[in-house]
Amino acid sequence: MKKAFRLIIASFVSAMIVIISSCSPDACFEETNAYLKASFCLDLTKKIKAPDSLTLYGLNAGGSRIYDKAAKIQPALLPLNPSSDTSSFAIRINGVTDTIIFVYTTYPHLISKECGYTFFHYLDTILYSRNIIDYIYRSNNSITTKNEENIRIFY
Repeated sequence: MKKAFRLIIASFVSAMIVIISSCSPDACFEETNAYLKASFCLDLTKKIKAPDSLTLYGLNAGGSRIYDKAAKIQPALLPLNPSSDTSSFAIRINGVTDTIIFVYTTYPHLISKECGYTFFHYLDTILYSRNIIDYIYRSNNSITTKNEENIRIFY
């Protein structure tokens, strides 16, 4: 009887050790969202200058507003849809509206054991109207969780 009881206790303790050691005590402290980072520049001076007013919303995301008459946003963070190869945005800079369409490819990327996977993107094409936007310069086609500028919007 004592032998069976010791065997049960030893099995229970072994199982608890395995369960406890398999858990990761660390939490995820890394950025897990890959945003397209857009800086704003004045076309006349070619210097970085945040617009006085910025309204931005996704056209294929149910019209959800990302920025609503926000002041001094630099850079703007644009979320891309990982289940699509295009994302469209309406952008209003200082009261004038333009449309921007991003064409990209999406691929999964392992951040860490604690944070899991996220989706990175590779920017292929940018289409835009020219009401206030003069041109868009691509500085980095890889859209990751790093704090790196991807495009400059000259207005």
